[in-house]
Amino acid sequence: MANDDSIFHDGNGEETLSKSEIKRRMIALQELGETLTRLSDKQLAMIPLDDPRLVDAIVETRNIQSNSARRRHMQYIGKLMRDIDPAPIESALDTLYSEQRASADRFHLLEELRDDVLSQGLKGIEQVVTRWPTADRQHLRQLVLQHQREMASDKSPAASRKLFRYLRELQENGTN
Repeated sequence: MANDDSIFHDGNGEETLSKSEIKRRMIALQELGETLTRLSDKQLAMIPLDDPRLVDAIVETRNIQSNSARRRHMQYIGKLMRDIDPAPIESALDTLYSEQRASADRFHLLEELRDDVLSQGLKGIEQVVTRWPTADRQHLRQLVLQHQREMASDKSPAASRKLFRYLRELQENGTN
């Protein structure tokens, strides 16, 4: 992460960081702290934060309305972040975000499956039954026919939403 220009060797052979590198690291820690302030309580509980002052400061940020006060508070969070190892926090955030991406991907795959079923009509039901053999074929058929009627009469796509909910239920209860 550090450039060759940002690490210096003093007379004792020890490495020291340039002022610019120190500032970059402090800004990175402040940005990490700002990321933590955007998490919900449930998400924040999954992050390994050992300093109760930091946790309190993160939660307190949610109540600050003034931009200048928020900026100062973020600097305070950055200062608190200097005393902790950011690696476990970054690792926990990566895990959290990968779970969110996986959930979004599953959601989009279900949307695509729903759209395929509705575009193919009654033939599309086989895709669902092949994927989830315990699926209620009659219920799927009713939803597809209801969707076709709604489209013909320019009604809102209630059957489409019902089909999506049913597919999500099958996914949550099934193995796929």
